[in-house]
Amino acid sequence: MDRVLLEDYANHLTFERQLSHNTVASYTSDVEHYLEYCDANEILPQDAPARFLEQYNYQLKSVEGLAPASVFRKMEAVKSFYKFLMIEERIQDDPTRFIKSPKLAQKVPEQLSVEEMNRLLSYPVENFAEARTVMMIELLYAAGLRISELLGLRLENINTEEGWVLALGKGGKQRLVPIHPACAVRVKRFMDLRAAYFAGKETDSEVFLNNRGKKLSRVSAWKDLADLGRKANISRPLHPHLFRHTFASHMLQGGADLRSLQEMLGHVNLTTTQIYTHLDVTDLKNKHKKFHPRG
Repeated sequence: MDRVLLEDYANHLTFERQLSHNTVASYTSDVEHYLEYCDANEILPQDAPARFLEQYNYQLKSVEGLAPASVFRKMEAVKSFYKFLMIEERIQDDPTRFIKSPKLAQKVPEQLSVEEMNRLLSYPVENFAEARTVMMIELLYAAGLRISELLGLRLENINTEEGWVLALGKGGKQRLVPIHPACAVRVKRFMDLRAAYFAGKETDSEVFLNNRGKKLSRVSAWKDLADLGRKANISRPLHPHLFRHTFASHMLQGGADLRSLQEMLGHVNLTTTQIYTHLDVTDLKNKHKKFHPRG
């Protein structure tokens, strides 16, 4: 396998397309899989005809038995790789140009009910760790933050007087997201608790810290959320993005418009936000079935 070519592709994604580390790693891994397939079939990727790509697509679906979403992801990575080869003028024709990506069934995101959210937010905390977890839930739900945005919040990124948080989103983009008064009050109380808990100790400036005063890790945040969910008798496993989905769906159900929701979520494209309209329709259908006399 041509490791130099793979490295050049990774550098293209990193420095020219400026994709995130995780995205680069995912694309590179998928292209590496394709290059290994080329080696096994004794063909250079630069010489692969369109029928060879169709054969590879069949290999993923029927031989390896990958799920449609996995096949879609791998083929998109291969298409990206051939676009790179075209840009670099290493090939004259793109063998993937006539290959259509399969249409994926759009999954409706899960959400928590208002009752479940109230149960979590009113959980009777007994220690600092539990108070920190409930505060994380409050901000995830109040502002629709991603977990990376939540854990990256610094003390100066929250204004409780005016009621907003400054979120650092994907690609270094910043956005101001409003928080409601009840959340602002809870933030103030948590800040006082945080100051007392770490009194006299040197700490990082992030809002959420571990017991050593260092920025809380993603792994710890996931574990804490899952633990609190079990304690609060929530039937489904809790994870950070579940609260972002819940925020979006509850906002729509409350009458928010898509454009405003797009801004609050930090979506580049409105089509990404529109998935929540499907969730809202599903909720309406359930209510119609429940309450209509002939439902």
